[in-house]
Amino acid sequence: MLQFFNFDSLENNAVSSCQRLFHGRGHAYTGYEHVNVDWLSPVVLITLYKEVNSDWIQEIANELMTLIPDCLSVQVQYRCRSRAPFEVLVGQEISQNIVNENGLKFNIQLGKSQNTGLFLDIKNGRSWIKNHAKNKKILNLFSYTCAFSVAALAGGAKQVVNIDNNKSVLSKGRENHRLNQQDTNKVKFEPVNIFNSWRRVRKYAPYDVLISDPPSFQAGSVNIKRDYKKIIQRIPELMNPNSDLLLCLNSPELSEDFLFQTVSENCPECKYIEKIQAPDVFKEAEDGKGLKVLLFRYLPSTV
Repeated sequence: MLQFFNFDSLENNAVSSCQRLFHGRGHAYTGYEHVNVDWLSPVVLITLYKEVNSDWIQEIANELMTLIPDCLSVQVQYRCRSRAPFEVLVGQEISQNIVNENGLKFNIQLGKSQNTGLFLDIKNGRSWIKNHAKNKKILNLFSYTCAFSVAALAGGAKQVVNIDNNKSVLSKGRENHRLNQQDTNKVKFEPVNIFNSWRRVRKYAPYDVLISDPPSFQAGSVNIKRDYKKIIQRIPELMNPNSDLLLCLNSPELSEDFLFQTVSENCPECKYIEKIQAPDVFKEAEDGKGLKVLLFRYLPSTV
């Protein structure tokens, strides 16, 4: 497995101390479809989606510790087990650290939650937002730990409104802003379910940029196949003319065509602009199975 790693990318650690090293879940590497490996400096995190031989995973951990000079801990997360527990395989027991992505800092937590706090596959989306946020009012739906919001303020956004029904992750988002010494007076945190609280979303409208990065499914909250259209239908009442829409889709069962059709049927005034690719390491054996990020522009007929 290690022959597929690009260890040369670790040399520029000052620029990015968080990246995927191996993406087995893309099914591009036969026999390793159940393995992902991430560098969250100084931790290597191996994620397993099925059980493996304990001697094999320990050998991989020992080799990674040797091959990566800055590594202080190799941990494994068993996503194949109930509650996705973590285990330290070699090195120190590190449960929290701070990583750097393109000059921005983010808190990472290991061992407490299923996710660490930063989704690495959407790094290029955050870069796009940083480069296009100047003087914009931005709506960040399903904001999680507010990484998009941090990128937006770094790019000069006028205001960002973060919407997520989980108060805990919004608190971590506030911490990420403070970690980067950003003015939180420019940021709003709304802990609501958008599908029941459109009034709260409209409160700060109109917006210049919409970011929609929903989970595929959350019991009692989100079924994106059913619910994405509800977001698109609200664009005319939420967005300024010529606003940008960064629409993300995480479901491997739904293709880009689902997004194109949903937009076409529910807000035909939106024009497709471009696709924002995931970093190269997120290699997929089949197009459309990984994260989809499409940029549209809202162009009502009055413009």
